[in-house]
Amino acid sequence: MSATQLAAASNAAVYASMVTLTFAMVAFAISFASGRRRVAVLAPAPQEIDSAGSTALLIKSTVSTQSTVLTKSAGGTPTDDQTGRRSANIGMSLTWLGFVLLLAGVVLRGVWAGRVPWGNMYEFSITAALGILGVFLLVSLRRDVRWLGLFIVIPTLLTLGLAVTVLYTEAAQLVPALKSYWLIIHVSAAIICSGAFTLAAATAGLALVQSRAERRGKSGRARVRTAEKLRTLTYRVLAFAFPLWTFAVVAGAIWAENAWGRYWGWDPKETWAFITWVIYAAYLHARSTVGWRGDRASWVAIAGWAAFIINYFGVNIFINSLHSYSGV
Repeated sequence: MSATQLAAASNAAVYASMVTLTFAMVAFAISFASGRRRVAVLAPAPQEIDSAGSTALLIKSTVSTQSTVLTKSAGGTPTDDQTGRRSANIGMSLTWLGFVLLLAGVVLRGVWAGRVPWGNMYEFSITAALGILGVFLLVSLRRDVRWLGLFIVIPTLLTLGLAVTVLYTEAAQLVPALKSYWLIIHVSAAIICSGAFTLAAATAGLALVQSRAERRGKSGRARVRTAEKLRTLTYRVLAFAFPLWTFAVVAGAIWAENAWGRYWGWDPKETWAFITWVIYAAYLHARSTVGWRGDRASWVAIAGWAAFIINYFGVNIFINSLHSYSGV
C-alpha cells in the first residue's frame, strides 16, 4: 500500500472505531437506565401503622411490582432486567470491536509514519484512547465490569473526538529529542497508565455517587457495585498503575539526560508528572490511614487524574517548554 492509502486506511479505522464505540455507548446507556428503573421499582414498599402500632407492609403490592420486573409479561416482552443485561452484553461486544478497529488504526498510522505511532499529540491521543479501552477490557476478563462500560466509553470517545478534530496532524519525522528507544519505553508506560488512571477515576467517581445514595438509605444503581467495592477496585487499579507511573517518571528523567544533558530541570511537563506522582502516592497513603478512607480517598484519586489530564493536555498544548513537540 502507498503512503496515501495507509493514511486513509488508518483514518478510516479510527473513524470506524468511533462509530462502533458510539453504538456501544448507547447500549451501555440503555443498560444503565434499565438498572435505574429496576431500583425505582424494587424500592422498599410503603409502610402503614395500624391502630395497634404494629407495622404492616404492603406485601401484595410489592410482590406484584417485583413480578413485573423479574419475569416476562404474558406477551413475552423482556423485563427491564433482561433488557439491561442484553444491552450490556451488546455494549461489551461493540467495545471489543471498537478496540480492534482502533488498534488497526494505530498500527496503520505507525506503518505509514515508519516509526512508533506516538510522535505527536494526535498519535498519542488515539493510542491513549486505545490504552483506556485495553485496560478496561483486560479487567473485564477477570470480573464483570459491564456496569462500568458507559463511564469508560465516554472518555474514550471524547479523547478520539478531540484527536480527530483539534489535534490531527500529518505524520512527520520525529524531532531530534524523540529519536530514541526511550520513546518506546517511556511513552508506552505512560499510555498504560492513562488507561488505568481513567478507569480508577471512573470507579472513584461512582464510589462518591454510590456512597451518597447509601447514606440516604437508598441502594443506588442496581448494576453498580457498593461504594466499598468500588473503592476497593479503585485501589487495586492504582496499586498496579502507581509503580508503572513511577517507572515512567524515572525513564523520562533518564531520557532527559540522554537528550538534554540533565536528569531533571523542573520543566512544566516534568513538574506536573511529579505532581501527579505525589497525588497518587498520597492516595495510596490515604488508603492505609483510617481517617482518610472512604470518600476522602476517592477525591484524592480524582485529583490525581485531574493532574494527569493537565499534564497531558495543558502542558503539551498551552505551555511552551522543552516538551512542546505536539505538532498542534
